[in-house]
Amino acid sequence: MTTITAMGSMTKGTIAAVLSNLLYSILFLFGLFLQPLSGTQVAAWRLVMMLMSLVILVTLLKQWQHTFDYLKTLKSPKEWLIFLLPTPILGAQMWLFMWGPVNGLGLDVTLGYFLYPLVMIVIGRFFYHESMSLLQWLATGFAVLGIFYEVVAYGSISWATMFVCLGYPPYYLMRRKLAVPPITGLLSDLVLLLPIVIAILIQSDGLTMLSAAPKLWYLLPLLGIISTGAMSLTMSASRYLPVSLFGTLCYLEPVFLFIFSLTILSAHAEESGSTIMYAMLFVALVLMVIDGARGYLERKRANRLHGYHEPQIATFPPRRRIKKNRIKGVLAAHRFHKIKRYQQKINKIEKKLERLGASEKTQ
Repeated sequence: MTTITAMGSMTKGTIAAVLSNLLYSILFLFGLFLQPLSGTQVAAWRLVMMLMSLVILVTLLKQWQHTFDYLKTLKSPKEWLIFLLPTPILGAQMWLFMWGPVNGLGLDVTLGYFLYPLVMIVIGRFFYHESMSLLQWLATGFAVLGIFYEVVAYGSISWATMFVCLGYPPYYLMRRKLAVPPITGLLSDLVLLLPIVIAILIQSDGLTMLSAAPKLWYLLPLLGIISTGAMSLTMSASRYLPVSLFGTLCYLEPVFLFIFSLTILSAHAEESGSTIMYAMLFVALVLMVIDGARGYLERKRANRLHGYHEPQIATFPPRRRIKKNRIKGVLAAHRFHKIKRYQQKINKIEKKLERLGASEKTQ
């Protein structure tokens, strides 16, 4: 019975992971669907719709108290600075994600998403002394050779590619340092970016264009629905799947982006890189998938399948170690909240008893 239940969970998790990556890839194309909005306006509207969707999702999941409890653990100005610094990085990345496809840089952005997991592996090795398997070393080597050939043969590599693969690591490293829960981090980012986004929409007439293009009235809410669906499926997959398998399936997103760029966006691979570079990156991707599958099979044989116990947003593996003082702070905040709630109940009971005692005296 346990085996059947585990197989059912694995199937559900796999389907959820595939669908979530597909939905994230569909968001990549929304700049085309939302024309005449510019890429910047689409990015701004996506932030607004994502915030609305996330508020609904957090409300349905009853996660508001967890968010507030975490914020109470940030005490020093240094912690608040590290907490706030990643926000503009995420805003710029989300802008490029929506702006790139409608400005001829869809394939360049896709290449960045192929490379940045490899960059994170290297950072984990040299900054956190995490071990790398032989296949991970080989995958990183092939990716470096592909980029090196591109620079030597053509003198440069797209700024959009480098911005994606080198821009995300600082964001995740700072989030990792404070052990920020994914939902809390994304929610705070969107709230902080909201005034800037509204200013952009007002200045660029992004609000008045709603009346000029009636299709935006249903496409913009659809943008929010897809964002919510993708986030919900990602969290479901993270609960059902072991870490290695979930991480491997996350590579489906750049694969979908690559296919959409060549087909729907009508991009040509030669415009964003040489055939040799693509071949090297493809080999690196295959090696990473094999490594992830091998890690999953090893855990399965050892009967050590562990899914994520913490909801994940986006496609970055969770931190392996969480600071003890951060955990203690969150637990202390939870205890404070429970004690306060119980005290309120006791106060209500005492008031009722007082009213009953007063009514008996009058009688």
